[in-house]
Amino acid sequence: MNSLPKISEFMDQVVPTLGPDMQIMKAVDYLLRHRVTGAPVVDSNGRLLGIITETDLLKLLTQGIQGHSPNEATVADYMSTDVVTVPQTADIYYVAGIFLNNNFRRLPVVEDGKIVGAITRYDLLRVVQTLSAMPWLQGQ
Repeated sequence: MNSLPKISEFMDQVVPTLGPDMQIMKAVDYLLRHRVTGAPVVDSNGRLLGIITETDLLKLLTQGIQGHSPNEATVADYMSTDVVTVPQTADIYYVAGIFLNNNFRRLPVVEDGKIVGAITRYDLLRVVQTLSAMPWLQGQ
């Protein structure tokens, strides 16, 4: 039997990241410009500190800028620090389970604390397409 497909075969290897000191409105602009719903937040060495998502940024509407002017609020003020990550050796079924049990759209792929990629629900659709062409999946 073949080994299970790993996310390293399907993940995005180029991942837009943000720094914790970036102004929050610049982060909004960055996500919109790159057409992504979130981005990992990393330190100057590329180590994962958190993640900022569209959900985190919706707090700008519901809570305001939390006592800051829009030019003073930073990514660190809004990012989530409890981040679910996966190693690039994780199989796609494990990752699919995480997506099915959470509202995440993307998961950072981390090795030694540093971002090496990201896997999205959209990436897993490519897995479905690839696997659907395999006879054993079709019951043959």
